[in-house]
Amino acid sequence: MEKYIYNEQNGLWYELQGDYYIPCLELPAEKEERHIGVWGQRHLRYIREHKKVFYTNLLTSGKLQSHLADVEEQAQELFDRLMKQQAEREGITEKLKADDQMM
Repeated sequence: MEKYIYNEQNGLWYELQGDYYIPCLELPAEKEERHIGVWGQRHLRYIREHKKVFYTNLLTSGKLQSHLADVEEQAQELFDRLMKQQAEREGITEKLKADDQMM
């Protein structure tokens, strides 16, 4: 049996794996590489465990990394805003942090 065959009906190449022909497929390349931090990793774990169809759709369409990077950006902005609001509410200033760190 041949290692590779071409199916003219669907335009795909197939590779022989054991007794079966498996289609030779590759995922589309991501447009840009963006940083995925802790929030993106947590979201990835969540959608992988609880939103399996959504995860698979993002993965096969090549949009998973950009989605996770967007979630990371949004979560980091929210975290920064909340920390700033809490510091203002409690009266924490740069002078206070420099003078008395334990306070």
